Amino acid sequence: MEQAITIAVYIHAFFGGLGLITGIGSMAVTKGGKLHKRMGKIFALSMIMSCIIIIPIAWMPGHESLFLFLISLFTIYLVLIGRRALTFKSRKKLKATSIDLGISFSMMVFSIFMLGYGTYGFFAPVPDNILYMIFGGLGLFLTIKNFLFYKKFKTNKVAWLLAHLTHMIAGMIASITAFIVAGLKLWTITAWVLPSVIGTVFIIYWRLKTQGRINKARI
Repeated sequence: MEQAITIAVYIHAFFGGLGLITGIGSMAVTKGGKLHKRMGKIFALSMIMSCIIIIPIAWMPGHESLFLFLISLFTIYLVLIGRRALTFKSRKKLKATSIDLGISFSMMVFSIFMLGYGTYGFFAPVPDNILYMIFGGLGLFLTIKNFLFYKKFKTNKVAWLLAHLTHMIAGMIASITAFIVAGLKLWTITAWVLPSVIGTVFIIYWRLKTQGRINKARI
């Protein structure tokens, strides 16, 4: 069993590495071009596969990690919503589908759990309770924004692009964080949080650029 887990971890790392490379590549090339789209698809599939592989491992004896399980779900959510946002570009789409709503609602539930569990950590021994609160709060914020987006996407022509950028960049942040924490073995609050802080600045920059609040460049 342990050998099978080791093999699975290597496969997980392979897809994670592929996601990291293609994620960086998709951000470096011309946005909206064929290469960007192809790399974006590979990035999304790689990240989802990497997380799907690690989810059952996080429940196996000797490898139990509730936080890793929840962060894997969070990463899948980011990538799925980032990809689903592209479907709102079509004028034929009149409202969010049950798939869109289901993904966001599920993540909202998990985010509320993380916030509650992190808060519980102030009264009982819960490892990394601050991280639960940080990522739970971030997840709740993003899912609330999702539902607002579903209601107003028809009135804002770039709403789909803002949602796509926000979630895909956040997914890229997750990939970089995984490399730092798992690859470099730096399981600290700083290692978990710093990429998100830097990435948030990057997301804000691109959102302002997309909305025309910064001198436009081709995206």
